[in-house]
Amino acid sequence: MIKACLNGSRTPGDHPALPVTPLELAEAARETREAGADAVHMHPRDAAGRESLSAVHVGAAVRAVRQACPGLPVGVSTGLWISGWDPGARREAVRGWAALPPEDRPDFASVNLSEQGFSGVWQDLRRLGVGVEAGVWSVDDADALAATGLECLRVLVEIIGGPADTSVSRAHAVLGRLDRLGVPGPRLLHGEGAPAWILVDEAGQSGLATRIGLEDVLHGPVGEPVGGNADLVRLARARLVVGG
Repeated sequence: MIKACLNGSRTPGDHPALPVTPLELAEAARETREAGADAVHMHPRDAAGRESLSAVHVGAAVRAVRQACPGLPVGVSTGLWISGWDPGARREAVRGWAALPPEDRPDFASVNLSEQGFSGVWQDLRRLGVGVEAGVWSVDDADALAATGLECLRVLVEIIGGPADTSVSRAHAVLGRLDRLGVPGPRLLHGEGAPAWILVDEAGQSGLATRIGLEDVLHGPVGEPVGGNADLVRLARARLVVGG
């Protein structure tokens, strides 16, 4: 499985093809699906281009992607920074998704275990029928996930920045801890920044799902420029095929 991460917290100045509006996200999703993506992850924006958890903005982005890509699984972020680091405001925004028709709600949402109030928003998502991807960035996050006893759609082992040459060992430290603790759920391995392409390769060699997109990296495996998310997915798919 390859999930395309379309935009993240980046701004349009970071890459000319960064999708922001619902229509741009829908077009990027369509292109990445054609390039081989099995699902998409996005950060919906408000009219000013700021990340938003509001039902109005989440619903508009999900609706546009579903219309362009029927049947493609669609996910969003619940990153605490989007609500100004206010756990209460985050829960209020996510609970507001109940006003959306089910087809305008995302299939899944990521919840970072390192963030305050993660268990509350996790329960809110479950009540809404939205699957939870557990964002595990460290061994401590793996411990926190195991302690909850909560089950998730997918465990995201996310190596965020740091030296590229230690990314594989850091990833396996987290994966090993999850296994030793008996945490259920399929794993998806990816990196942001320097580790991104190294961990795409590692995921392929380990038989794990992965993700790629402009949220994680702005260039190809050897630093070459890319036209956008679809190019990144094509490059990742080719590497996984060769590696497999």
